[in-house]
Amino acid sequence: MPASLIMASKRLPGGQGLAAVLLQRASELLLDWDCRQKSRFQAQDSLGRSLGVVLPRGTVLRGGDVLVAEDGSLVRVRAAPQALLRISACPAQGSPFDLLRAAYHLGNRHVPMELRPEYLQIEPDHVLADMLRAFHLQVEEVAAPFEPEGGAYGGGGHGHSHGHGHSHDHAHPHPHPHPHSHLHSHP
Repeated sequence: MPASLIMASKRLPGGQGLAAVLLQRASELLLDWDCRQKSRFQAQDSLGRSLGVVLPRGTVLRGGDVLVAEDGSLVRVRAAPQALLRISACPAQGSPFDLLRAAYHLGNRHVPMELRPEYLQIEPDHVLADMLRAFHLQVEEVAAPFEPEGGAYGGGGHGHSHGHGHSHDHAHPHPHPHPHSHLHSHP
């Protein structure tokens, strides 16, 4: 007999407002970055229960978030280790500035990226790895949880399209020679 699907449609960022004892009793849901950026998916928690997660579109789950299931139970989200590239300064060849330059170039390519004081982490890409090595950086393959930056506009750091509008009726003219536009917020 198949297990029934338990729906979860409420997210508490970081388990905000929950007592530590409740978090300790919560089941866990181990998810990689790809799954945590989806607003609708099915998964199995640490108790073996089948969960149907339905969140508002654009919602991104982070490690430590808590889902509230329809039966009132709590499910703590954990970021699963996954294949990543860890980029760090190479003390023998380069300088810490090389890591800053790498972050600029990766950001310019809209690559989801986790920023740490000592290193950057991105999903595996051999072309980017070669570019980063050419910047005198150390690039190593690791298995680790991935928590990329959310972005300037509160996004979850996931891939996105650039079909949003861009109006220039405000007073800061600047060229946009690239094929996509940017969202600007002005008071």
